[in-house]
Amino acid sequence: MSGVQHIDVCNGDADGLCAVLQWRFHAPRAATLVTGLKREIALLERVQAAAGDQVLVCDISMQRNRTALLRLLEQGVQVRYFDHHAVADIPVHPGLEAHIDLGSGVCSSLLMDRHLGGAFHAWALVGAYGDNLTRVADALAIAHGFAADQRQQLRALGEAINYNAYGEDERDVHITPARLYGVLSRYSDPLALWAQETIGQELDALRQADLRRAAGLKPHWQGDTGVVYLLPDEPWSRRVSGGLANELARAAPKRACAVVAPTRAAAAPGEGYRVSVRAPIDSPAGASELCARFGGLGRAAAAGIDHLPAGELGRFVRAFGAARWGVTPGRQLS
Repeated sequence: MSGVQHIDVCNGDADGLCAVLQWRFHAPRAATLVTGLKREIALLERVQAAAGDQVLVCDISMQRNRTALLRLLEQGVQVRYFDHHAVADIPVHPGLEAHIDLGSGVCSSLLMDRHLGGAFHAWALVGAYGDNLTRVADALAIAHGFAADQRQQLRALGEAINYNAYGEDERDVHITPARLYGVLSRYSDPLALWAQETIGQELDALRQADLRRAAGLKPHWQGDTGVVYLLPDEPWSRRVSGGLANELARAAPKRACAVVAPTRAAAAPGEGYRVSVRAPIDSPAGASELCARFGGLGRAAAAGIDHLPAGELGRFVRAFGAARWGVTPGRQLS
């Protein structure tokens, strides 16, 4: 279609990037990529499009982007949306193709994989590993014949890509998600990328170094059902916050965890924290409900708070300690 603009919008973590990668390998087009760091969620506000243009959206909350989504639809833009974050109401519009599944065992990359019939399954696994769906990804990888060393490489790559998305701004990260996508998009097979490029191993080494720093920290609070870590005001702590939360969740699957990292310029007015929350892997529900009470969002198993005022930390810890974690049935809304 002559003159049609193609725009890909996604979270800059492993799940978002890997979902878009699958689509663009399936439907190669010159497309403008709109992405950002993990907490940059209101990305549709940046999109300027006209009637007939096509926008792909992956792994950003429809709830947070609803106003911008409605604006695009009213302008005649065609929107294809893949996501697994909590949403109260999905617009009904002929220009919207929504693939939304709130189940605890899915992510946007797996939704894209489902839609494309497994055409680029290895990239879907990278996204799932990066989104801390290790059990799900392992089972799928084994079912599709990936050997143990291949599964390890896919997992390391997914966790490294995901780690790279965490930071308060681009000064905190090794490479911007947009630049990283440019490297990833050269390879329809992530195992070939791992073998031929150094970026995966570089990010993995940085991630492991930051996790070693975090290993020396003592819990800020711990109880029978969960643990809270308060990180120092350092770039490495902002980078490792999500990965540390995932590591803690995997290490104790019956326990919830929260990782609290100070925002930059801790002495400035309005000082506060960014928070990553993980429900117990064995009871993957409750994270989004807890974070929503403090202005955050996410999904049942994993959620976050962009800005928790410093004076609210005690109240958050008490609410976290009193939270009741449990499995709730997922909803598929595609």
